Amino acid sequence: MTNIILALVLVLAALLPAQAQQTTIRDASGRTIGTVTTDSNGTKTFRDGSGRTTGTATTDSNGTTTFRDASGRTTGTASQPRR
Repeated sequence: MTNIILALVLVLAALLPAQAQQTTIRDASGRTIGTVTTDSNGTKTFRDGSGRTTGTATTDSNGTTTFRDASGRTTGTASQPRR
């Protein structure tokens, strides 16, 4: 029975999407002021201390990162200098 449960857990783990990674942002006093979560596609979502989304950042295949506000409007881009 234990082997069946282990097999089910392994199958479910393989089928479920990878968990997002989350980083906590703290001020100089150590208080949490926000978070950044990276999903399986590499999109970073920024949230304030109350959990409201304040923006996102995505990087395309050319290495250009596009920043968007909470409404999805592009607020800026950044790219690597060419060699």
